[in-house]
Amino acid sequence: MTDDVLIRANGPIGHISLNRPKALHALTLPMCHAMSAALSEWADDDSIKAVILDHAEGRGFCAGGDIAFLRDSALNDGGVSGRKFFHDEYQLNHQMFTYGKPIVAFMDGITMGGGVGISMPAKYRVATENTRLAMPETGIGLFPDVGGGWYLSRLGQRLGQFLALTGARLDGSECLWTGLATHYVPHEMLEGLKARIHDHPDRIAGVLSEPVGTPPKARIEANADKIAKHFGSDEYEDILASLDAAADAGDTWAATERNTLGTKSPQTCKVALRQLAESAQLSDFADNMAMEYRIASRVLTRPDFAEGVRAVIVDKTGDPKWNPATPEEVTRDLIDAIFAPLPAGEEWKPLAN
Repeated sequence: MTDDVLIRANGPIGHISLNRPKALHALTLPMCHAMSAALSEWADDDSIKAVILDHAEGRGFCAGGDIAFLRDSALNDGGVSGRKFFHDEYQLNHQMFTYGKPIVAFMDGITMGGGVGISMPAKYRVATENTRLAMPETGIGLFPDVGGGWYLSRLGQRLGQFLALTGARLDGSECLWTGLATHYVPHEMLEGLKARIHDHPDRIAGVLSEPVGTPPKARIEANADKIAKHFGSDEYEDILASLDAAADAGDTWAATERNTLGTKSPQTCKVALRQLAESAQLSDFADNMAMEYRIASRVLTRPDFAEGVRAVIVDKTGDPKWNPATPEEVTRDLIDAIFAPLPAGEEWKPLAN
């Protein structure tokens, strides 16, 4: 086990608290293994009625996966250890998605990438005024994985495509409005709610729905029509052209979003659009994770990932040199190769029961 995640049983509640505050609780492989082992143990323990997932301290719920580790793998071991990380992290995501007992995720803080992957499978997803949820992977040459294709493709109104491409951050009320959160609760009420869930694990929905005030108006709602219009195509060039035309006509929102997309990896943006389109057609979450593992296995060692992490996270220069450099240079053959089945014996599989 690891001190980076605190695991304990508290009466009828299994409690998992992420505990890497200096790294905003970013997930490491030992953390994923510890969480998975605890969930497996509690699944067979009749005294455990529900699971609470939160963070021990600090301003982040979970900032994502261990990006520095993944970049090191891409540069130094051909992606072998990075693929192992993705494989086992995705097993945890699937385990949570199919878990037989209710999980309550308290997304009280920064919730990005891998943090989305461990909160979205929860039956109850609680946002607060501190929540900042995003899938910012297009900015580092990765893609919205950990089940992102499944969740984002099912939001409707092309909100998922907008979030996947731009990496836009949602606050707590926006999470509730989009459906990414099931409840909105002020931070100051959380400890009391956790105590109430402990006392009444059989009626979590009722506890979370007790009067907590009205959340602020979701800002994204004001732009929902524009998002549906400009992000309506699965062809990346169509989206760019739509935003360009609106920006040329004086739409400052369109100009801002077009400029944002100009900083993203063209390869990743095309991958994300196809990922969401294919995820929307799937009926089994395991099939989605198998697809995302294929993508992850390929993009991990493509040039854009190491370069994106260098520019955005390591050197913080904000000047990634994408390869291919333009959307037009990202060919259908390249995307097909990224999505192609893996060799026999290398495909992703869920945890054995």
